Amino acid sequence: MSQADRFAPLAFPHADAELAGAACAWLRRLAGEKRVSALTTDAYARDVRQFLAFAGKRLGETVTFAAIAAFKPSDLRAFMAERREHGVSSRSLLRQLAGLRSFARHLSREQGLDVSVFNKVRSPKLARVLPKALSVEKARELAAGEGETGENRPAWIIARDAAALALLYGAGLRISEALAITRRDAPVGEVDVLTVKGKGGKTRAAPVIQPVRKAVEAYLELCPHRLAPEGPLFVGARGGPLSPRIIQLTVERLRGALGLPESATPHALRHSFATHLLGRGGDLRSIQELLGHASLSTTQIYTAIDKARLLDAYRSAHPRA
Repeated sequence: MSQADRFAPLAFPHADAELAGAACAWLRRLAGEKRVSALTTDAYARDVRQFLAFAGKRLGETVTFAAIAAFKPSDLRAFMAERREHGVSSRSLLRQLAGLRSFARHLSREQGLDVSVFNKVRSPKLARVLPKALSVEKARELAAGEGETGENRPAWIIARDAAALALLYGAGLRISEALAITRRDAPVGEVDVLTVKGKGGKTRAAPVIQPVRKAVEAYLELCPHRLAPEGPLFVGARGGPLSPRIIQLTVERLRGALGLPESATPHALRHSFATHLLGRGGDLRSIQELLGHASLSTTQIYTAIDKARLLDAYRSAHPRA
């Protein structure tokens, strides 16, 4: 079953048949024409379902096209307030509002509804949180899996985890991107560039340095499972696809062994990749391409990290600081 076929009207029990059908058509369009990732479409489906449940409770009846068109800014603010009461963060609420606005545009285009109310509510402000990068030394230790050497775990699993973490720090990959690599595309031998499929199905070229290739080769040499060419490069203990949670648990163990803070996550290795490149003179545009960011403004947050580190160094070293 394709991603676009996963949605059915029954998923929206608080909407009438026409509105539920329109919601499914919107999600299928996102998954098909727009090539929006499965995680995002699932999140949008959940967001709209929660909104329709709120609207049905507020109206005391099944939600229709007419009910959506009659919604007022105060109704939408009440929905956002209820989500806040459920502990939803500003970032999640911002994503939810973005999903509702996308659905509203679909209703406007396909049904001719006036849904301008969704643009009359101010988006929640996000606190500026800088990514947590590790020092070069700690990033190297974590990426090498050095804290696992004394553990009672199979050598091939330790090598597998080290190879996956090496790709996060050495090539700036996300966990999902590293675990999506097939055996055929494994960066070994003279293969020093990976074609990575990132968010939204966008592809990019990721250079792979020799230490990372060596880590992957060490894992493949020890792996007891036969890896199909089109199958995943990284597999679990029984030979099936490796879950991201396994890598997260590995990093949790390594944090304790290496004395790292809780901010030392698999994604922190990707942040460290970008921060250390910038600190060594890498330009933002190149780092944007390596990370697969759609917008340069997303990458620019790393300049703030670099400035913060420079200021810390100045304050700690200058005699009159």
